[in-house]
Amino acid sequence: METNALEASQLTVTYGKLSVLWDITLNVPKENLIGIVGPNGAGKSTFLKAALGLVKPLSGHIQFPGVLKNQIAYVPQRDSVDWDFPITVFDVVLMGRYKKTGLFKRVKKADREAAFFALEQCGLASLADRQIGELSGGQKQRLFIARALAKDPKIFLMDEPFAGIDVSSEEVIVSILQKLKNEKKTIFVVHHDLSSVENYFDYLILLRTRLIAAGPVKEIFTKENLTKTYGKNQALFDELTKQSFETF
Repeated sequence: METNALEASQLTVTYGKLSVLWDITLNVPKENLIGIVGPNGAGKSTFLKAALGLVKPLSGHIQFPGVLKNQIAYVPQRDSVDWDFPITVFDVVLMGRYKKTGLFKRVKKADREAAFFALEQCGLASLADRQIGELSGGQKQRLFIARALAKDPKIFLMDEPFAGIDVSSEEVIVSILQKLKNEKKTIFVVHHDLSSVENYFDYLILLRTRLIAAGPVKEIFTKENLTKTYGKNQALFDELTKQSFETF
């Protein structure tokens, strides 16, 4: 039986002459809530895209052993979506059921019920008939999490789901993530707020083009590792860590 959710070996990804990920080797155990943390340009989003096969590595490989593509759900950043597209909230979530129905097959009652249940979990059931562009920023983020829930995957990949959202949406998303973990799912989350890392995650990947560290949060989330990740001279570093390391 597979014990790892993800395995990467000597993974290197470049965009032209720019190295985005360099020689990444790690194994991530399954059934964890995993934070992927690092400064802007560290390769966090590229790491997810390489795992999904959306970008081709220059060398090495990355995979989800024993997991089929349709057992993986991806929640992209909000700015990657055309919010003017004429589609309703419910229909977007129903798209998560296509792995079961097929793109051109008739949608069954069970699929509609699953889509509506996913909307209920994300607090969006009352907005099912809205055009997606009418949603607030937090609602838009919850919408694509609902679509992922409707798919009922084994692995979730979420790219900055907490970026630019309201407090109520953040509380809903945190509750959903904890529920998924309790259901033995594996969730990867690109995250930028260091002050909430210890509360949200139990496993951490620190990236700065290279892999700085990976492991349980209690072992990896140290000032030494964060200094390697963000750099001693970055003004942002002190701002990000002041709440987490008041005792240092």
